[in-house]
Amino acid sequence: MPTFDSQRLWPTVVAVGVLGIGGFVYAAIGYVERTSDAAFAEFLVATASPTSNPAPLAQQPQQGGTGCPVGKRKLPTQLIPLR
Repeated sequence: MPTFDSQRLWPTVVAVGVLGIGGFVYAAIGYVERTSDAAFAEFLVATASPTSNPAPLAQQPQQGGTGCPVGKRKLPTQLIPLR
């Protein structure tokens, strides 16, 4: 019966571990590249401008001194120092 030699086993264990981690990293990078290409293509389709009669963007009117409908006060004209 062969004897168990742990000193000869460790290089094999390390090699299998490195190959396993390398394979996982390779698969993860491939997955990210494929999903990025698909997402970018979907983004291009969604943001493509229509070729026939695009609708003009609606402009919101300025309301009050700040342009905010809630804040109808004027903008400050002097700076107040902090104490």
